[in-house]
Amino acid sequence: MGILSFLNRVVTWWNGQTIGTQIFTWRNGVKVGEDEAGNAFYRNADDTKRWVIYNGEAEASRVSPDWHGWLHYTWHEPPTERPMQHKAWERPHQENLTGTALAYAPAGSIRRVNPEPRRDYEPWTPE
Repeated sequence: MGILSFLNRVVTWWNGQTIGTQIFTWRNGVKVGEDEAGNAFYRNADDTKRWVIYNGEAEASRVSPDWHGWLHYTWHEPPTERPMQHKAWERPHQENLTGTALAYAPAGSIRRVNPEPRRDYEPWTPE
């Protein structure tokens, strides 16, 4: 680990775990599993605390619904022990893309490369 990487971890929380979280995890963490994005999930010995160490940017929407339910005590067993049953119509989990080029833009949005012409109003012109 370089000095820049170390300083980055000391002063920022959004670039992975901070030094404090790393020390807490070393002392108290029991690794429960990882998700497909590489995020690691931990709990303490008596299961009163559960947390995630993000693989990259700390963005809560990067946690799948399966792991989100475990983190918030919706169910006791983590998805590694008791995988959720998914319906055929369910789409794969996708993080919140708001503010990115991949964000949803409706048909008439000016954020689209080729926006469709607006048909839901007529512009006012003075007579």
